[in-house]
Amino acid sequence: MLFACGLPYKTIFGKMAASNTGVYKLRCSLIGHSMDVRAVAAAVFPDGAVVSASRDQTARLWAPNSDDNSFMEAHVMTGHSKFISSVCLLPPSDDYPHGMVVTGSNDHSIHIYSLESPEPVYKLTGHKNTVCSLAAGKFGTLLSGSWDKTARVWLKDRCMMTLSGHEAAVWAVAIMPEHGIMLTGSADKTIKMWRTGKCELTFTGHEDCVRSLSVVSNVEFLSASNDGSIRRWLTTGECTQVYYGHTNYVYSLAMLPNGQDFVTSGEDRTVRVWKGGECVQTITLQAQSVWSVACLSNGDIAVGASDNVTRVFTCAPERYASPEEIKEFEEQVASSTIPAKAAADMDGININELPGKEDLENPGTKEGQTKLVRSGMTVEAYQWSVAQQEWTKIGDVVGSDEGAGGTATGEKVWYEGKEYDHVFTVDLGDGSPKLKLPYNLADDPWLAAHNFLEKNELSQLYLDQVAKFILENTKGLTVEPAPGAQQYADPFTGANRYVPGSAAPTDVPQQGQGSTLGSDPLTGGGRYIPSYTARDMEDNPPAQVPQPTNPYFPRVTPLLFEQANPGAIVGKIKEFNGKVPAEHQLDESGLDQINQLLAVTTNQQPGAPTAMQMNTLWKILQWPKEVVFPALDVLRLALRHCDINQHFCNSKDGPQFLTHLQTFLSPDSPPANQMLALRAVCNMFAQPVGKGLAISQHSNILATTVDCSASTNKNVRIAMATIILNFAAVIQDPEDIEGKSQCLSAVATLLDGEKENEACFRLLVALGSLMVGDDNAIALARSLDLLPVVARKRGITEAPKVGECARFVHQLLDA
Repeated sequence: MLFACGLPYKTIFGKMAASNTGVYKLRCSLIGHSMDVRAVAAAVFPDGAVVSASRDQTARLWAPNSDDNSFMEAHVMTGHSKFISSVCLLPPSDDYPHGMVVTGSNDHSIHIYSLESPEPVYKLTGHKNTVCSLAAGKFGTLLSGSWDKTARVWLKDRCMMTLSGHEAAVWAVAIMPEHGIMLTGSADKTIKMWRTGKCELTFTGHEDCVRSLSVVSNVEFLSASNDGSIRRWLTTGECTQVYYGHTNYVYSLAMLPNGQDFVTSGEDRTVRVWKGGECVQTITLQAQSVWSVACLSNGDIAVGASDNVTRVFTCAPERYASPEEIKEFEEQVASSTIPAKAAADMDGININELPGKEDLENPGTKEGQTKLVRSGMTVEAYQWSVAQQEWTKIGDVVGSDEGAGGTATGEKVWYEGKEYDHVFTVDLGDGSPKLKLPYNLADDPWLAAHNFLEKNELSQLYLDQVAKFILENTKGLTVEPAPGAQQYADPFTGANRYVPGSAAPTDVPQQGQGSTLGSDPLTGGGRYIPSYTARDMEDNPPAQVPQPTNPYFPRVTPLLFEQANPGAIVGKIKEFNGKVPAEHQLDESGLDQINQLLAVTTNQQPGAPTAMQMNTLWKILQWPKEVVFPALDVLRLALRHCDINQHFCNSKDGPQFLTHLQTFLSPDSPPANQMLALRAVCNMFAQPVGKGLAISQHSNILATTVDCSASTNKNVRIAMATIILNFAAVIQDPEDIEGKSQCLSAVATLLDGEKENEACFRLLVALGSLMVGDDNAIALARSLDLLPVVARKRGITEAPKVGECARFVHQLLDA
């Protein structure tokens, strides 16, 4: 149990004054994990505490002691069946005032812990591979990235949406503080910016896997990469600065409390402090892989590394470790061993032309510069500290032929057109052909094993066995720990670049009114005008249940576009019939079929539509885009009839039918086509079969609908809003959180910039309908920053129902 001591929390965990000056030195080492520490984070409570996550399948909370600069292990979290690779903290809530710890694992799951129990409060499942990155947002939202090439947005214990688009593993995620923007970084070398589930922008520039992201401001962020660089980006897409300093992969970065300076860590054994755009300090560890860094509120830095230790560094002298502890740490770094190949890569130095130790009398030229010198028969590595103005030993070089000038031994092996350090032969022992396993020393053994098993269609159950085979056959070729340090455990993730794989009516018609387009959308004539309106919302009450608070939502029945002038539609079809290619023309019988179909579906005569009539309709729906709109108007009306709805929207033919409708929504399609195709989708909801098709294809339909948002045509925009409203009306099950989240995302995309009052009104009704009685939906709407958007809509005075509806929605969001 956390905090079993009897002293008050305030006494034990008083705030420490922030310090942003001075040289960083060791504060303390946190010993407890039995395998490498893959992730660290600043805890929400107690102040100044650290959370570490390890390959040993545990996460640990370390609380600062009150009497000195050390930390105590205050809480151990368990439950994962495989190693933990990511961690973050959810902010305090009414239920959990101390926040919650979130961990992602190689077991494909996410666990969320309180600070009162070692077992998770709940588990999140859905990813199909390692969850390697996590970020917390407002109102309890969580963003996760995975090797399965996706990121997922969660709210409490529900997946709200899946972000798909990367071509490789999503190694890094971040949530911007405003506007509902999310960021993902991938092994495909790109960063994507998402808003309401849709990728708005892809950032390119990194030459290798993007490993870490950190938010600087509302419009700016940083990225770190296996290419050894850190980049500063604007959300408009520009890269404003590139920072170089690391000599190997950069795994992690974190912002310092001033909001501009930052720290990084990587595969070159270092943590680097960046201020004013320059690296001002390099901290070298005895561990090869410095997996993660986090900044505490007081400016201290927590570091997780491959030697199983979490360390805290501080720039406040009053929190420095004792001189003896600092000396011991420096000696352990100095006595570390470094492979010759890694040493040669440090600063482009030729090991064959090494000076003696007397060369250390010459000052370095930049922070973190490395120098190799000979000391007798030993090759030593030193690093320049600008702050201390001296060379500091960081290890001895091993694995070289020292009598021959220190050149690294071993030749590359060619396999399938590439060079590798090793190509192992794997014998499965079952009589099957032997397999080849290529491997480079810079690769991660577990990822190499994963790729080998995937390529050869072998069970991932063999993962550990193959990885251990690699390790056993490459002994002595990794950085060894200092004498007396805990045994190094080779990490699973991170060490290699993972690449696996049309005019508008003047207003919305009121009760009983008809409406027309001002002219023929194609010819400008006034004989045929596609009908505009749906049944007005006042004519068809929005709610079918008593509403004590407002007359607008929840909407529980779909809104249809039903007004028509069948005679004018048939007249226009006859006019265009002579202009289309001969194979698409109708004879007199075909024209009569369309006339009869309209009469039946508009209740002008009794009977049922025939198969011939429906086939004739499908024929004219293939007309060229310039003349197809009257056929779309027939379809829009016909879909209200149960037989026709079944004919087009059944489970077998429905997807193809929707695909054809989408061809009328392209940007180069006339607005009349866009409007009528969208209305046809709305009228699909008139019958159960069409409604079922819409629900099953909701992601596709909503995405296609939002893609029409560039249109300035009033009728197109109202039709778009009506589709979203209809989804809100039929998705009533609180358990359908994914369906609701897609609708909320569509509302968030359209509402803020919507200028058409009727479209705005329908979006507000949709929003209110989605949220009534559903705390999860309300929380998601808040996380999408809809509260200020709705607040602005309250000021609309030219359309009173818009402002009034917005007030009711605002009450839900601001409760």
